[in-house]
Amino acid sequence: MRIVIAGAGEVGTHLAKMLSQSEHEIILIDSEGDRLKPIDSSIDVLTYEGSATSLNMLREALKKNTDLFIAVAHYEDTNVSAAMLAKKLGARKVIARIDNMEYLEHENRELFKDMGIDNLIYPELIAAKEVISLLKETGTTEFMDFAGGKLSLYAQKLEKGAPVLNRSLEEVANTLGSIQYRAVAIKRHDRTIIPRGKEEFKDGDLAYVVSTREGIQDMMKFSGKRNIEARSIMILGGSRIGRHVALNLQHDCQVKLIEIDHEKCQTLAETLEETLIINGDGRNGDLLAEEGLMHMDAFVAVTGNSETNILSCLMAKKIGVMRTIAEVENMEYINLAENSGIDTIINKKIATASRIFRHTMNPNVTQVKMMTGTDAEVLEFFVSEGARITEGPLRLIDFPKDAIVGGGIRGEQAFIATGDTHIRFGDKVVVFALPSAFDKLNKFFTSDRK
Repeated sequence: MRIVIAGAGEVGTHLAKMLSQSEHEIILIDSEGDRLKPIDSSIDVLTYEGSATSLNMLREALKKNTDLFIAVAHYEDTNVSAAMLAKKLGARKVIARIDNMEYLEHENRELFKDMGIDNLIYPELIAAKEVISLLKETGTTEFMDFAGGKLSLYAQKLEKGAPVLNRSLEEVANTLGSIQYRAVAIKRHDRTIIPRGKEEFKDGDLAYVVSTREGIQDMMKFSGKRNIEARSIMILGGSRIGRHVALNLQHDCQVKLIEIDHEKCQTLAETLEETLIINGDGRNGDLLAEEGLMHMDAFVAVTGNSETNILSCLMAKKIGVMRTIAEVENMEYINLAENSGIDTIINKKIATASRIFRHTMNPNVTQVKMMTGTDAEVLEFFVSEGARITEGPLRLIDFPKDAIVGGGIRGEQAFIATGDTHIRFGDKVVVFALPSAFDKLNKFFTSDRK
């Protein structure tokens, strides 16, 4: 694919890095040359310095057939204008990053489609939905549902006392009456491993596990985790993410939101009628204690400052809060935060890039998500007729070693994959893959293998 990205900020740069690892032609536009210089020297993309709304610039960037134009500059109006112009100039599909909920209302989405914009992306809403999903599944650090929950991906930190420690995948499988879950990846320190049967689980591993509904309780037992229903939640930061989370949970949970800006507190109080809004500095441990932090089921830190979010979550964890979630936008801090004891790290640019990344994949990809803190992706494929993956059991078809099929859905029934599993036309399958496997996977999920 030929892909033009307008905006070399955090989302645009992250996208360019992800996409450059596949066989795509990437063009990156930004008005600030200082942003482009480090990209020129580190990844294989073509850069243009100039405004994404300049017709001359766009004509130059789009002079060849362009499959996808992605506008992710800092300003919403720039993205909308650039996307509309790119469509008029011949881009096949255009996506614009926005920061206005009003645009996502159904009738307004249709208006943008009439103007030529195929998709609107709102990073804060994507991140908020991740937080809400994680608060409903408190025994995991990351979570993704497939086929309405018939199959799910869980990421679980393995700590001292977990029954699965120092046991291999084969040993765990042999203790089960039937296979209802499977580890598809292990993050150990800074390395992501696609595990095979002899691989043992170690203290501190982050294990990514695909499970059927029937396997969830056994999976939790082996990892030493348990799900706790989060009924009382404290949110630090009245950001767009914090507001969306409170708005969605305030009817079913006791929600407290702490915000340092007095004027913002007044605005939040007008829309969050069932949320207790507290004007104060969340870095003040005494304030958090006074507001009952130790009695909360979950603590969510989503201020605009990664350090504040990390430190406040560590404070919450230290006094016994069972579930902590921190927004960490500084990429260099993610591994540090994950290894510090915080349960879950969310990152807007990773979540947004994953959503956009789907548009660059094989058309049979129905879902995709990048796992925070790793280079790996989880992809859901629809298996087309004649696809190479249907030619025999998984162990005999030379499936890429840097990818693994965790399970799938056949009709209404979920299944966990093993080496003896024979994937069929019409199945939906969940694959965990490292970047090096992306192009190879396309050859397994299409009937055209010329």
